[in-house]
Amino acid sequence: MANEEDDPIIQEIDVFLARSLLEKLYLFQYPIRPASMTYDDVTHLSAKIKPKQQKVELEMAIDTLNPNYCRSKGEQIALNVDGTCTDETSTYSSKLMDKQTFCSSQAASNVSRYAAAVYKKGELHLTPLHGILQLRPSFTYLDKADAKHREREAANEGGDSSQDEAEDDVKQITVRFSRPETEQARQRRVQSYEFLQKRQAEEHWVHLHYYGLKDSRSEHERQYLFSQGHGLAENTELIKSPSEYLMMLMPPSIEEENDKPMAPSNVLSMAQLRTLPLADQIKILMKNVKVMPFANLMSLLGSGTDSTAVLRCIQQVAMLVQGNWVVKSDVLYPKDTSSPHSGVPAEVLCRGRDFVMWKFTQDRWVVRKEVAAVTKLCPEDVKDFLEHMSVARINKGWEFMLPYDEDFVKKHPDIVQRQHMLWMGIQAKLEKVYNLLKEHLTPKKQEAQSAHPLLVSGEQRVNMAKAKVKQNYGQLEKEFQKQKAEMKSNDTSAKMDVSNIRIKEEPVSDEEPMDTSAYEGMNNGVVNGLHVEEDSTDALNGHLPGGCIDRVAQELKAFVSSTFKKQFVLTLSELKRLFNLHLASLPPGHTLFSGISDKMLQDMVLDTGCKQILVPFPPQTAASPDELKVYALWEAGDTYDQHRQVLLEIFSKNYRVRRNVIQNQLSQECGEDLNKQEVDRVLKDCCVSYGGMWYLKGTVQS
Repeated sequence: MANEEDDPIIQEIDVFLARSLLEKLYLFQYPIRPASMTYDDVTHLSAKIKPKQQKVELEMAIDTLNPNYCRSKGEQIALNVDGTCTDETSTYSSKLMDKQTFCSSQAASNVSRYAAAVYKKGELHLTPLHGILQLRPSFTYLDKADAKHREREAANEGGDSSQDEAEDDVKQITVRFSRPETEQARQRRVQSYEFLQKRQAEEHWVHLHYYGLKDSRSEHERQYLFSQGHGLAENTELIKSPSEYLMMLMPPSIEEENDKPMAPSNVLSMAQLRTLPLADQIKILMKNVKVMPFANLMSLLGSGTDSTAVLRCIQQVAMLVQGNWVVKSDVLYPKDTSSPHSGVPAEVLCRGRDFVMWKFTQDRWVVRKEVAAVTKLCPEDVKDFLEHMSVARINKGWEFMLPYDEDFVKKHPDIVQRQHMLWMGIQAKLEKVYNLLKEHLTPKKQEAQSAHPLLVSGEQRVNMAKAKVKQNYGQLEKEFQKQKAEMKSNDTSAKMDVSNIRIKEEPVSDEEPMDTSAYEGMNNGVVNGLHVEEDSTDALNGHLPGGCIDRVAQELKAFVSSTFKKQFVLTLSELKRLFNLHLASLPPGHTLFSGISDKMLQDMVLDTGCKQILVPFPPQTAASPDELKVYALWEAGDTYDQHRQVLLEIFSKNYRVRRNVIQNQLSQECGEDLNKQEVDRVLKDCCVSYGGMWYLKGTVQS
């Protein structure tokens, strides 16, 4: 007791278990590096892995300009390894040992006791490690040097004995036939060290792409180290009621369990269901029902259930379609499973079912032949997808089985907005996987209009429009007077500050305007469970009430400025992805949720001092229009502005460039000899290396 009083508790920290990177997170232990090598982003030349063996091989650059580097020794090693001639098979093409290879070995066989921890805002997030690998230098280049030496000696001996070739032409050959291998001999051979080494050598290397510490992909993956559900969906086992806690302390005896009547394995009574944690209840219900309105789900969970907790849990296992919740594909088709009809793996099935769900976010009707043509799946699998969430109508197609839930959409706009952003990300993935055409992205007019009741007369529509105008007239009149007053005040201030007006310069491009048909189709009728009303079109197009314009512009400018100061070069597609991630991290009701169009985003990029780089992409490129638009920060206010501008001018004329060309151009334009570190710094800011060539960030076409 005395010790406890002397050592009081200072702070209590909540601990969360993050599972997004479960069985994917490895810890690399680098050796103590020499002074001539730095573990920087640019030093990782290549990386490859053998997944089954958990074996990694990294190739890292050595700073040959470092004063601690012995140049004569490096030249001697390169000469011993490659000889005097240099070709594509040479290990050191620069005739200098300028790189070092590291191979991994498992540091511990059992890593279940180890985890990576991240502390943020009073919360500790733990992710279990799947492996701990120690990296050690590889000296295979010495074996290569020995092999070259033996080849030279063999060639010399062969030249001396050329006169005896005639005598050695005829040789006696002994032929032996091996005995049949017994089962015991085969088992000994399979368990032998030589056989295991051969099996390991036969596994192919998988080449990896290295992303630096400040790369946007690294920042995106780093978010998975945090618990996504903040303990409600993933860590429900840590939250127990008193009765559940008592059940854990005193579980029922085996005899009592045996006395209960046995039920089929796929049947679970409501009484048994309510003994489970809330997240498991929702998962089981959605897995069996597949499509359900939120009101029905709340009635099944029983009275007293917190709707906020249900909303957080339902988003882990279901997606919002036309205001109703549809179970996620990976819940129905877990990993390492396959189709009972065609044997197709679960990953392909999930992709095909996601396409069907996404089609129903666009329209109430889906044609089966169109789904089969896009997904290339067998008819039985496609029929299963459609039967999960729709009903077949003769000569019409498949109609979504539940009506549009307008009550849920009006009560929970923040949930609808978050689901809308998730569907935009899924749509981008489907476009790349299936190479979707414009007719797949844009619903037909007749089908889009059929989201509302089909039989509506012209007189009824006129009456509905008149009622809506009367309802909104007072609000519109107030907004008009407010905007009028603001315009007058802006006009008076504009007359005072005419000299401070700055005309924005935009690069002139001959390319076609950005294709927004996909988003126009989404704004026609149903948008991921959100009906677009007539009085909300201004917000979707970026026209906000006068009082909100300044706040939205300031928030958007702060985001664009901070993003480009980190990345320097971004495609419009990557910028939109980062903006969606930024929106997802904001609290509900934030000003940026009022609607930001692509044009507003591009105008703000140009206003913050960025320029569009007209990269000459290959004619047969498969990049989307957003991926073809490349923007770069022209002036960052540091000493490397001129170097980056020269580099961007190079890429405005070339799609990909070799490093020596870049270095020569920088030396000519800047009038000085740049060392390796300065060139690496400029390349790291704006470019990525792939296959020995350098590209602007986001422009590599695999």
